[in-house]
Amino acid sequence: MADLKRLYQEIILDHNKSPRNFGKISHPTHKAEGYNPLCGDRYTLYLQVEGGKVVDVGFEGAGCAISKSSASLMTSCLKGSTLKEAEDMFNNFHRLLMEDAKPEDFPGKQCKIVALQGVKEFPTRIKCATLVWHTMKSALEGKAEVSTE
Repeated sequence: MADLKRLYQEIILDHNKSPRNFGKISHPTHKAEGYNPLCGDRYTLYLQVEGGKVVDVGFEGAGCAISKSSASLMTSCLKGSTLKEAEDMFNNFHRLLMEDAKPEDFPGKQCKIVALQGVKEFPTRIKCATLVWHTMKSALEGKAEVSTE
């Protein structure tokens, strides 16, 4: 178990240090902002959706290691996904942190998001991990207000 925790910590640190999909994309069709007033994490998420698929995704902003690595992991999983798969990822991630989901419940490319399951042990940090996920949901739903969940 210690080896697994160490691996998850390495994944989080790697995605924080070298976030994937960081930056604004050239032709976003969906955009949303997320802000955590408790700690100051703030991100803008850009999605390019064509034919029911997320063909490109990017994010800008700043926050703690947990929120940045969550954004990096999420965008890596989202790219190339259908809108249904994006919704399933959101629901699975929410279950991972709020309920009793197990790592084996995460198929295929979603498997790396389980690296954030340890956040569950620190309730005050759950919002850091989920902020960009709620922002993604807001973007896909076309909501204009800033997500603070």
